[in-house]
Amino acid sequence: MTTHVLDDLEARGLVAHSTDRDALRADLSAGPVTYYVGFDPTAPSLHMGNLLQLLTARRLQLAGHRPLILVGGSTGLIGDPRDVGERTMNSRETVAEWVERIRAQVEQYVSFEGDNAARVVNNLDWTKDVNVIDFLRDIGKHFPVNRMLDRQVVASRLESGISYTEFSYVLLQSMDYLELHRRYGTSLQTGGSDQWGNITAGVELIRRADGAKVHALATPLITKADGTKFGKSTGGALWLDPEMLSPYAFYQTWIQAEDSKVVEYLKQFTFLDLEEIADIAAESAEKPGLRIAQRRLAAEVTAMVHGHDEVRAAEQASAALFGRAELGDLPPRTLRAALSEAGLVEVPAGTTVVDALAATGLVDSKSAGRRAVNEGGAYLNNVRVGDPEETLDGHLLAEGLVVLRKGKRSVAGAEVKRG
Repeated sequence: MTTHVLDDLEARGLVAHSTDRDALRADLSAGPVTYYVGFDPTAPSLHMGNLLQLLTARRLQLAGHRPLILVGGSTGLIGDPRDVGERTMNSRETVAEWVERIRAQVEQYVSFEGDNAARVVNNLDWTKDVNVIDFLRDIGKHFPVNRMLDRQVVASRLESGISYTEFSYVLLQSMDYLELHRRYGTSLQTGGSDQWGNITAGVELIRRADGAKVHALATPLITKADGTKFGKSTGGALWLDPEMLSPYAFYQTWIQAEDSKVVEYLKQFTFLDLEEIADIAAESAEKPGLRIAQRRLAAEVTAMVHGHDEVRAAEQASAALFGRAELGDLPPRTLRAALSEAGLVEVPAGTTVVDALAATGLVDSKSAGRRAVNEGGAYLNNVRVGDPEETLDGHLLAEGLVVLRKGKRSVAGAEVKRG
């Protein structure tokens, strides 16, 4: 028997909130539902949190429903209010450029063929010609200010200050749902749980303006075991654009997933069936040192975002850094990305192995570097170094890079700059 899509979403831990669950289930069972998820171009790329929304949209499409992917050409000019501080408003030209970049990204995750083909829409199309009087009369009159003040993100900003622009963002997003409901019969909006207030405001606007009942569903925020946001410790978002985060770094993030969270991520970020995930979990529990679940997670998600070639390159790079594959076989871009993750420093021509070991931080001092060489624990491009005064110059890989290793596991890179 085919599993109902709502049951599958729940089993994968993808339902944090929803409106009337029974009514939503009934509508999803009755026939194709048109649903939408929106992305604001507040950066030139989508990130891992957005990926979860795209994969959720794909799951609903595979179940026979029709996706609308909204790229917020107008809401991106405003910016959803944050818990701390006012957003920087980007220029119209910048937002327009980011709209096109994000449009290209979203198109790889849903199908634009068949009876339930996806459609990408831009909310600038229906907001650019709306005048202020009509907006206030037709939309603003349905929003009690006391309800708006109760929203968590607004309440948290009342003392520090929030502009009317950000305060009014919820009206624009709600108008999107109303417009898509009128144009395409959209009856379900999905998004992250941090958007729940905005999403349900759209549900309420449709009820007040058109007397119709529609649905909302929110996925949970993805966190690490300590409750921090995924990728927070790396100092930046997990971008989907390979120019903003290399495929190797993307792969490494997933392969470093904590044991207590990796099965959860497999359920949420891959299309493996739940029975196979249970088998992977069992095998991983029997052989924790092999990190079987993490390797499968990294391979599945990286292939989905960057392609199978990048998975192979990342796996090869991981092996090559520790002497289990040939460094010279790595594409220069992958080698540089791998060394950047490990720790890459620039050194001048003529730098000795000992100086390089100290410069990379693999040893605390030059004397410690000499000791590592003399004890046979220092490696240059995976070859044991015998002379502490040997220079890097004769061992350069692509783009002047070299791989330094102390012992079995401590790796770093150096880039020799000439001239």
